[in-house]
Amino acid sequence: MRVALCQIEVEDDPRANLAAAGRALEQCPDADLAIFPEAMLTRFGNDLNSLAQPVDGPFVTGLRERAREAGTAVIAGIFEPSDHGKVYNTAVAIDAGGGLVSTYRKIHLFDAFSFAESDDVSAGNEPAIVDIAGTRIGLVTCYDLRFPELFRALVDRGAEAFVIIAAWAQGTFKEEHWMTLVRARAIENTMWTVAVDKAGDQTKPPSGARTGIGRSIVVDPMGAVRVDLGMFPSVETYEIDMGLTDTVRKILPSLSHRVLR
Repeated sequence: MRVALCQIEVEDDPRANLAAAGRALEQCPDADLAIFPEAMLTRFGNDLNSLAQPVDGPFVTGLRERAREAGTAVIAGIFEPSDHGKVYNTAVAIDAGGGLVSTYRKIHLFDAFSFAESDDVSAGNEPAIVDIAGTRIGLVTCYDLRFPELFRALVDRGAEAFVIIAAWAQGTFKEEHWMTLVRARAIENTMWTVAVDKAGDQTKPPSGARTGIGRSIVVDPMGAVRVDLGMFPSVETYEIDMGLTDTVRKILPSLSHRVLR
């Protein structure tokens, strides 16, 4: 599976972000799957309730059209209206034909480091696995990364790889946490893990703090970092050898040694 890490800048205007997604897809013509950050519709710090769109709205429809034109599956984050006067932080999975395959509503909301995501966002309640680009992928969004039990649940439901999308908040120790936790989730589950963050905000959003640190990475089942995009906007494609998972698990059968489930 050839995955493209699309570490792009996210702006306030959904139309600008959709155009940026189209340009990124042009840079990875050979990818089977293009992965974009969390909150691709608009960056945090905007009036999310007024900008949120349903999954059949113009933003996702536009993503689907671009995925079909490129012949590349897409995973990206949006905000969709919820029934509670808030929004859902939702990952959408689109196949290479432009079909909407699955959605995942972020379960763990970022009420930490002086943020309060739950002020504006309703939590999801169900882990999600999507069959896309020939692989069963467990979907994870940003703060979910800090909860290993979610990753175990995805493994138990048949995930063959993890995809993490993020708008990781900037701040002290945040980059260290990101790199450590992504590698830990890969190592403890002996699983290919692809984590795509947005390029960092260069200006402060209308309200709230800056998000995005970059450092989008591909980590193999032994925990080796195969790709690291650094801090600036970048699109890079990497071919994942899914057969390596079986090889590593013969050497390190930790999943089969689990006692508590």
